[in-house]
Amino acid sequence: MAATFGAANTAAALKEPAIQLRSFDGLRSSSSSSSSNSLALTRHFSVFSLPSPRRPSTIKAVSTPVKPATETKRSKVEIIKEHSNFIRYPLNEELLTEAPNVNESAVQLIKFHGSYQQYNREERGGRSYSFMLRTKNPCGKVPNKLYLTMDNLADQFGIGTLRLTTRQTFQLHGVVKKDLKTVMSSIIHSMGSTLGACGDLNRNVLAPPAPLAKKDYLFAQQTAEDIAALLTPQSGFYYDMWVDGEKFMTAEAPEVVKARDDNSHGTNFPDSPEPIYGTQFLPRKFKIAVTVPGDNSVDILTNDIGVVVVSDDNGEPKGFNIYVGGGMGRTHRMETTFPRLAEPLGYVPKEDILYAIKAIVVTQRENGRRDDRRYSRMKYLIDSWGIEKFRDVVEQYYGKKFEQFRELPEWEFKSHLGWHEQGDGALFYGLHVDNGRVGGKMKKTLREVIEKYNLDVRITANQNIILCGIKKAWKRPITTTLAQAGLLQPKYVDPLNLTAMACPAFPLCPLAITEAERGIPDILKRVRAVFEKVSLKYNESVVIRVTGCPNGCARPYMAELGLVGDGPNSYQIWLGGAPNQTVLARTFMNKVKVQDLENVFEPLFYHWKRRRQSKESFGDFTNRVGFEKLQELVDKWEGVEAAPTRYNLRLFSDKDTYEKMDGLAKLQNKTAHQLAMEIVRSYVASQENGKAE
Repeated sequence: MAATFGAANTAAALKEPAIQLRSFDGLRSSSSSSSSNSLALTRHFSVFSLPSPRRPSTIKAVSTPVKPATETKRSKVEIIKEHSNFIRYPLNEELLTEAPNVNESAVQLIKFHGSYQQYNREERGGRSYSFMLRTKNPCGKVPNKLYLTMDNLADQFGIGTLRLTTRQTFQLHGVVKKDLKTVMSSIIHSMGSTLGACGDLNRNVLAPPAPLAKKDYLFAQQTAEDIAALLTPQSGFYYDMWVDGEKFMTAEAPEVVKARDDNSHGTNFPDSPEPIYGTQFLPRKFKIAVTVPGDNSVDILTNDIGVVVVSDDNGEPKGFNIYVGGGMGRTHRMETTFPRLAEPLGYVPKEDILYAIKAIVVTQRENGRRDDRRYSRMKYLIDSWGIEKFRDVVEQYYGKKFEQFRELPEWEFKSHLGWHEQGDGALFYGLHVDNGRVGGKMKKTLREVIEKYNLDVRITANQNIILCGIKKAWKRPITTTLAQAGLLQPKYVDPLNLTAMACPAFPLCPLAITEAERGIPDILKRVRAVFEKVSLKYNESVVIRVTGCPNGCARPYMAELGLVGDGPNSYQIWLGGAPNQTVLARTFMNKVKVQDLENVFEPLFYHWKRRRQSKESFGDFTNRVGFEKLQELVDKWEGVEAAPTRYNLRLFSDKDTYEKMDGLAKLQNKTAHQLAMEIVRSYVASQENGKAE
C-alpha cells in the first residue's frame, strides 16, 4: 500500500514570528494507486529556526514536510524492497526450488527474516551454500526452552556450535536451504524469533544483561523490550514465510500499540501494513541500546540511538537521556566513510520515550541516503546536517522540544562476569566464552547445567553468557561442573581474554579479508608473551578487538588496540580507545603482516610500561604521547632482551596432574603451563589482597 504524507496546516506556525519553516529531505508516495508499493525518494526538508536561546518545552505547530514528487537515484536494494510485496517476493518462490541457494534479490530479502546466505570460502571445486541464522533477543534474554532448542538445532542442522554475538543474540551457522523452514519454525515455537535480526530495519535492542532486581536495571530492560516491540515489522511476512501465517505474537503493552499507531505528527504511512517502515523500510540497519548511568556493558556510544535511564534521588526512573549518531562500519581507502561516536540529543520524560524513538527513526527513514549504501547509516546524516539541524527535524515528528541533557556519571565497562546476588534471593553467574563460540565439551556441559537446573540465560554484548536464577545451594556444584569443561571463574581467565572480542570472519563470512576469530587466540598468546618480555604484570590488561574486515562487527574502533583486516594475513592497527569504551580509536599503521605484529607490539608496550603516568591506560598513553612519536619509537625499535628466568618452578609433581591440567588447558587453547601459571598468579594475588577463598 502506498503512503501519502500531506502537509499539516501551518497557519498557527506562520502567526508565530519566532518560528520559520524551510525545506526537508524525505520520502513520499510515487503514486496514489492502491496497487502501487513504490516510494520515490525526494529532497525536501523542514527545520525550525528559533532566535531565542531559550528552548520551549513544546512546539505550537508542527508541519509535516512537503515532498515534491521528484525521482532520485536509488540503490539496487531499494528497488528489490519496492517490488517485494513487503519482503516476500521472490524469496517465497526461491525457497521452493531445488537449488541449494537463492537468487540475488532473495539474498537481500532473507536478511530481514534474520538470515544470511553464505558458502565456505576455503572449499575448492564449487560452492557449498548454507545459511547463517541470527536470533532477536532484546536485552539478551533467552528463556530456558529457547536455549535448549538452539542447542539442539546447532547439532541437528548446524555445524555443532552456537555463537554468542556482540549484540546479545545467537548465530547458528551451516543451515542448508531445505532445512530453513524447519529451523525457523522450531525457533518461533520455542518463544524465539529471527525477525529483523538482519536487514534494513531496527536490529536487536541491547540492554545490560545482569538480572539485577534494581529499579533502574529493570526499567532499562523493559524499555528495551518496548522499543523492540514498537519497531517490529507488522505486515506478517515473517510468519507467512516460516509458519504458514500462524501468528506467534506476545501481548504488547498498550503504550507500545498507542505509540505505533499515533500519527499526529505525520510519522506513519496511513493504511499501510507497515505503518512505520512502509514498503522501503529504512535506508540501512539501525541499532539501539538502552542502559543505566555508569554501566557501559552495551558500548552505548556505538549505536544509532543510545538511551540512558535517568532516575531521581530516590532511585525512581523519571526519564531518559538520548544519544544519536553512533556507528562502526567504514570502507578501506575511503576517508568519507568512518566510525563515529553518538552525541547527546536531549532528554525526554519517561512517558515520551517511544514517541521520541519513533521520531528519530522516521527522520532517518525520510532523510537517510538511499542511493549509496556506504553512506546510508544515520551517522552520515547527522555528520552532514549537524546535531542542531537534526534535532530540529526530529522535533517536528516528536511534536515537542527536547529538554536539556541531564548530567551523567563516568561510564564504566561492566562485564557482569562471576557470581553475583540478583537481589531477589537468587544468584547469577556470568561466564566468559572466548569469542562467543560455544562448542565441544563446553557446549555439552553448559546444556546439562541449564537443563538440570531449569535456568534462563542472558547473552552479553561482549559475547559472554549469564546463567540466571540460581539457588545458593547450587553454586558449588555448578561452579565445579562448568570448570571441568573449561568455563572458569573470571579470576582464573587471562585478563587479556576477558575483554577481547573478534568477529567470525573466515571461512564463512563473505566480507572477510583475513582471520579474526580463528586468529585471535594466537594473537592474545603473543601479546601475553610480549607483556612478559617487557615486564608488564599479569593482571594488567589492554582491550583488544579483531575483525576480518572494516565493517566493525566486533567494534574494533573502540578498542585500545584494534586489528582490522586490510589484506591477506594483514591488519590495519588502531590505537587510542578507552577501557570504558568512550573514546574512538584512530588508525596508527596499515598493512602490518600478522607475522610482524611483535615489531609493533613490543615498542608500544615497552614504552607504555616505562613512560606511563599513574594508572594511565594503554589507550590514554597512546593518545597523550601522540601517533607521530609512537611511530618513531616503532621505527627505531631494536628489541628488548628477555630477562633471565629467576626461578625454576616445577609445577607438576606427577604425570596424572599434568594430564588433567593439559586437558583442561586445551579447552581454552592454552598450554598446561600457561593455565597453571594463571591459576597460581591469581591465587597469590588473592592472598595478597586478603581475598583468598
